[in-house]
Amino acid sequence: MIKEYKTITLQEIDSIAVLKLNRPEKLNAFNMQMLEDIMDAFDEVDRNDNLKAIILSGAGRAFCAGADLSAGDKTFDKNFDTRGEFEEDFRRDAGGILVLRIYNSLKPVIAACNGDAVGVGATMQLPADIRIAKKSARYGFVFARRGIVPDGCASWFLPKLVGISKSLELCYSGDLISAEEGSKIGLINYLIDDEENIIDVAIELAKKMTENSSQVSVAMTRHMLWSYSSEIDPEEAHIMESKLIDSRGVSDDAKEGVMSFLEKRKPKFSNKVSEDLPNFFPWRKSKFKDN
Repeated sequence: MIKEYKTITLQEIDSIAVLKLNRPEKLNAFNMQMLEDIMDAFDEVDRNDNLKAIILSGAGRAFCAGADLSAGDKTFDKNFDTRGEFEEDFRRDAGGILVLRIYNSLKPVIAACNGDAVGVGATMQLPADIRIAKKSARYGFVFARRGIVPDGCASWFLPKLVGISKSLELCYSGDLISAEEGSKIGLINYLIDDEENIIDVAIELAKKMTENSSQVSVAMTRHMLWSYSSEIDPEEAHIMESKLIDSRGVSDDAKEGVMSFLEKRKPKFSNKVSEDLPNFFPWRKSKFKDN
C-alpha cells in the first residue's frame, strides 16, 4: 500500500496507482470521509514521480451506489456540510469538490467501473481521461429522482461526452443505463467482459499511454486538451502551446526524445512532474516541492 485510508485503498502496481473505493458492505456509498481520503490520495499520486497514472475503481460488486443516504431526509443537510472549507454563504457540492480535484490531476486518470455507478458514483468518472466498464455495470444520473440536481460538475462534463440532448434525457429520467448503451453514446471508451480482470485491463492501458512518454509532457497535454477544447477561439490554445513548446524544446526530455528516436531505442526521460513544470503553467502545483 502507498498509504492507509479509512474508506479507500491505494496501492502501486507497475508504477501505476490503483485507488479503490472500499466500503463494499455499503456498495461504496460516498461520504465526507471518502471525499477526504480520495482528495488526499490524488495529492499523494501527483507528488510521487514514480507513479505515472491513477486508476479509480471500486471494491466488491459495485463501483459506487452514490451518496450515503443513511441520514434519511437530513442527508444533504448533515452528511455533506462543506461550509468550513469555503468563505461562502452556501455549501459547496461535495461531489463537485471531488470532481474538480480529479480534473486537476497531473497524472492520467482511468475510471475502471467494476459495477453499478449511481449519482456521484457516475459523475466522479466524468473527469477521467478514459472510462472502462464491465458489461454488467450500470450508470444512473438519478438526481431529479432524489429532488436535487446533478452534482460533480456534470452539467459541464456530461454534455461534452454524450451531447446536450442525451445528457438531458439521462438526467431528466434518472433511468439506469447499461454499460453497453453507455459505450454507444460516448460515456464509456472500453467495454469488457465480466470475466476479465478490469484492473489488469486498466493497468495495461495506463502503461501503454505512459511508459514511452515524458511524464511532464503528459501532465501538460492532459490539462491543455481538457481546458482549451472549451475555448471559443483557438488562439488561446495556440499561445499556450507555443509557450510550452518553447520551454520544453530546450529540456532534457526533449533532447532525449529526439536522440532516442534517432538511435532507435526506448527513451529514458528524466524530468519530473514535481519539479520541472514551468512557472507559467497554470496548473503547476509548487507545493509539491515543500512536501
